[in-house]
Amino acid sequence: MKPLLLFLLIFTMTDLKAQNDLPYYEIPDAPKTYDPGNLMARMLDGWGFRYYWASEGLSDDDLMYKPSEDARSTRETIDHICSLSNFVLTTVLPDPNRKWIDYSTLSYDQVRTLTLENIQLVSDALKGKSAEELAGIEIVMGSGDKKRTMPFWNLINGPIEDAIYHTGQLVSFRRASGNPINPNISVLSGKVRN
Repeated sequence: MKPLLLFLLIFTMTDLKAQNDLPYYEIPDAPKTYDPGNLMARMLDGWGFRYYWASEGLSDDDLMYKPSEDARSTRETIDHICSLSNFVLTTVLPDPNRKWIDYSTLSYDQVRTLTLENIQLVSDALKGKSAEELAGIEIVMGSGDKKRTMPFWNLINGPIEDAIYHTGQLVSFRRASGNPINPNISVLSGKVRN
């Protein structure tokens, strides 16, 4: 019996360690300068921190929760947020070899990790960028004659703000499903209170 308890203790500690190794358990230290790239990166870090805690520790019941019959479930909302994070990533760091991902084939933990890593990659890529460099980032949709571009501004008011909006929905959904967000997080400080 004791080896089983020891195994469970080690497994639980390892799982907690792995969760804390994900980006955005806490918001990274603020940049020293208020240049445009750092401001954008900080906004993404705020999204990452909120998403980390909105999506942390969800049960199967939480993931299946939907506020009404025609609404997205919590899991579907998580998949949508991941797709938005991927859209932002592919706009800021285009890679012709990157493939479309069917999020429904991934586990909740995989989608959560991918989302947090995407946010961190974009934040890191934007740090220190000038206004001119940000202006050079364009959303490209379609191809050939159907190709359409939009400026960086649309990335902000489109998928980034949409993802923050949906992250707030996760907080509301989990409260409604009986698993409220950790009361010890502070979005003001970006830290976890003891």
